[in-house]
Amino acid sequence: MSVEVNMPKFGATMETGEIAKWLKAVGDKVEKGEPIAEVTTEKITNDVEAPASGTVESLLFEEGESVEIGTVIATIKE
Repeated sequence: MSVEVNMPKFGATMETGEIAKWLKAVGDKVEKGEPIAEVTTEKITNDVEAPASGTVESLLFEEGESVEIGTVIATIKE
């Protein structure tokens, strides 16, 4: 089963976030709560945490791309 990783909302006025850096690659093992990406907004840089343990199945955006909140940015295979 695959679990979706969505672009989180880090602030009240946030509409998009930029994938600053992927901390994991496709095929890497990840534990629930472990950071998998750094996201930059207008004001801050935050980590996106894995919602489940498993293996990174896909990274759907490139570093530097802006993504709307709620959009699936990666998947993890449990």
